[in-house]
Amino acid sequence: MTLTTDRPETREAQTVRKGQHFRRRGSSDFTRPTLLGLVLRYALLIAVFALVIGPFLWQLSTSLKGPADDLYSFPPNLIPQDPTVGNYSTVTDVVPVYRYAWHSLLVATGSVATNVVLSVLGGYALACMRFRGKLIALGVLLSTMLLPAEVTVTSNLLTINALGLGNTLWGVFLPGAIGAMNVLLIATACRMIPKDVLDAATIDGATTWQRIRHLVWPNVRGMASVVAIFTFIGAWDDYLWPLMVLTEPDNYTLTVGMAYLNSNFSPDPRLIAAGTMVALIPIVVVFSVMQRYFFKGVQEGAVKG
Repeated sequence: MTLTTDRPETREAQTVRKGQHFRRRGSSDFTRPTLLGLVLRYALLIAVFALVIGPFLWQLSTSLKGPADDLYSFPPNLIPQDPTVGNYSTVTDVVPVYRYAWHSLLVATGSVATNVVLSVLGGYALACMRFRGKLIALGVLLSTMLLPAEVTVTSNLLTINALGLGNTLWGVFLPGAIGAMNVLLIATACRMIPKDVLDAATIDGATTWQRIRHLVWPNVRGMASVVAIFTFIGAWDDYLWPLMVLTEPDNYTLTVGMAYLNSNFSPDPRLIAAGTMVALIPIVVVFSVMQRYFFKGVQEGAVKG
């Protein structure tokens, strides 16, 4: 004989079962917003989406518009009436956009590699190792963040020229090879690793490199992806420093070349928009590839073996 008990579902259980996304009047389930709160959330989300994505869609639409399209019509028309991809070919024929993009890619990729590697090593040293002058080193890193980058431009430029790296991509890359903020971010992630786990690995005979590889890296790779993304975007979009270091057009990065593009094609916004879209493509690709690590990995807190 089998006994079954049928308990009536509560109102909150029925709401969850039916997939209700807001809290009804009289409900005690405060984890769900009210109907008004849900509407306001979606309205705010749509407004933020329009502010962030709107300029991108406008530039994409302008880059695909032909001579017959009116760029200044109101309300603006995002769908081209005379679509064409000739703007992209015109830009690449007059300005070596892809060469400039390759230069920017070399600088950005090198900056990402050195920032991730050196930040992990420096962050581990600051967070997990004991040595004399540790507080002094931490104070020096913090003090470098108090000065704006424009203050050190002149000294960096004199140093690069003295090293014979003026007008080279090495001169553009070198000052951004490591950032104090990136080291501190990785150090913060390293502090979340239990000290007992690192001590146990040391007792078992693990070397420093083995601890970094098997214990530290699995727990900080989420933060390392954040460092990689922001380093890539910063190096790719940098304009002032490459403009000061590079003096020959053949060595320009894309941001400096875009200024040259703007001066040549200022009467035609279609060509400027096409060049801008070419500059945006690598950033979109990098973020699309790494967004899984960016959103998921940054919340990693458990120690992985």
